[in-house]
Amino acid sequence: MTNKTYNVLFLCTGNSARSILAESILSKEGGGRFRAFSAGSQPKGEVNPHALKELDALGYPATGFSSKSWDLFAEPGAPEMDFIFTVCDSAHGEACPVWVGHPMTAHWGVEDPAAVVGSEVEIQRAFATAARFLKNRIMAFVSLPLASIDRLALETKLRQIGAMEGSTGTQGKTA
Repeated sequence: MTNKTYNVLFLCTGNSARSILAESILSKEGGGRFRAFSAGSQPKGEVNPHALKELDALGYPATGFSSKSWDLFAEPGAPEMDFIFTVCDSAHGEACPVWVGHPMTAHWGVEDPAAVVGSEVEIQRAFATAARFLKNRIMAFVSLPLASIDRLALETKLRQIGAMEGSTGTQGKTA
């Protein structure tokens, strides 16, 4: 059994909501086995306050996050990723930078809670739903026997996780 700490990058176009939710959830639920990061292809420059409110309500870290470009993780000296997950369909369809190493990739798309227009209750419900879907995927991911599963089987499992409840329906592709 290995004591390896796996680096995981969550990608979304704006890096203000879904990828931030996923980064925080994995940071806590990963039990020290994972280092979580998030970034975006066109970062908004600020984290959506509803995402931070939802994280706080669920007992996850809600401070220290920033909306940043995925280019930071393709630069020399950046942490080498073991896994990269797109959590929005837009980022999934974009041409990604060339990543150092050969990270495993999958698409775990969920609806964008930041796109919801409505009452405060409706918006918060959208964030709660996105957080629940992401947590379900992350819990399935952290339960995988990463040290003992072969790459092909792992790729299949990662795609199956992406197809869980709440999927935005663009499964079958890789990030």
